[in-house]
Amino acid sequence: MIKRLQKIHLIDKETAFLWGPRQTGKSTLLKQRFPHAPYYDLLLSDEFERINRRPATLREEVLAIQQDTQQQPVIIDEVQKVPALLDDIQWLMVNHGKQFILCGSSARKLKRSAANLLGGRAIRYELYPFIYKELPHFDLLRALNHGLLPRHYLSDHPEILIKSYIGDYLREEIAAEAHIRNIPAFGRFLEAAAFSHGEMLNYQNIASESGVSAPTVKEYFQILQDTFIGRMLPSFRKRPKRRVIHAPKFYFFDMGMTNILLRRGKIFPRSENFGKAFEHFIFQEISAHRHYSGLDYSLAYWRTASQLEVDFILGEHEIALEVKGTENVTPHHLKNLRAFMEEYSVKHAIVVAMVQKPRVVGNIHIMPWRYFLDQLWDGKLIK
Repeated sequence: MIKRLQKIHLIDKETAFLWGPRQTGKSTLLKQRFPHAPYYDLLLSDEFERINRRPATLREEVLAIQQDTQQQPVIIDEVQKVPALLDDIQWLMVNHGKQFILCGSSARKLKRSAANLLGGRAIRYELYPFIYKELPHFDLLRALNHGLLPRHYLSDHPEILIKSYIGDYLREEIAAEAHIRNIPAFGRFLEAAAFSHGEMLNYQNIASESGVSAPTVKEYFQILQDTFIGRMLPSFRKRPKRRVIHAPKFYFFDMGMTNILLRRGKIFPRSENFGKAFEHFIFQEISAHRHYSGLDYSLAYWRTASQLEVDFILGEHEIALEVKGTENVTPHHLKNLRAFMEEYSVKHAIVVAMVQKPRVVGNIHIMPWRYFLDQLWDGKLIK
């Protein structure tokens, strides 16, 4: 059994949301953590029909729960499928002290239907795909090729699973939930967005490739964020002396899915695709760490109009980080960090690479990727 690092801390009678993309392991985590809790799975067609037809049924059944399970939270999986439940849930919380864990793969339907989001009463958690520290025998090349969704990473034949995930879930189910009428255009958008993965977004160019308008492309990107399929990386703009780029970058949530969308083929060390996938992997680790650690520090990238760029800025003045898929870090690889440090002071300037041992060049630390991630997850770099 793989132990996940995301902890679900339920304080007093507080309710919690657990969000995350489909197949990240949310249901498995909750069943392991709360094996005796009353459980409603709205992915099951009969359960969905029963509750959707008459949402008040949930309230009546929760009030009838026997005393021996009173101390367990009520878990509702894929809660976004019946937004009307949230009114009854809030009533049960306020009037009867009931505690819920509301699990979902999309906040979009709740937002668009103006659903009751419990007035700020719920704690928010998010589950990411596997991370390095969760896997005892972590295989970097396997992660870069398979991705880190549990089912895909553990499979010896992930490609067919990933293609099914993209076709059945991304192109069909998400499009249906978002009421997208032009599904072929949304499919073209996904492929165009993949070619912009990890790059600054140009909405007009993506719109031209997708055959839709730029405002529609912006809406499609919002759909991907609401369904946790990807996230934006903003530019770092704090008191710039140089002219900086303001466009955000976009990253999909999983390397395996990105590989299939881009038709990359197998990723090997020392290839261009290796470097891009390796940067994506480090981004995923940082994104998970800032949430799992509870620190929620800012995360951005820095790029000037003169093409100087630092991959990731963690916190306001904590870490400036460059990611290089090379075994030989040279002075040329350090110039962007040095430019950033001419303008800002940071606690740590780091290059993460495929080097064998850590070393220091001036005030820049060059770290093997495992060493960097151990330092990050052990709380030695950012607090």
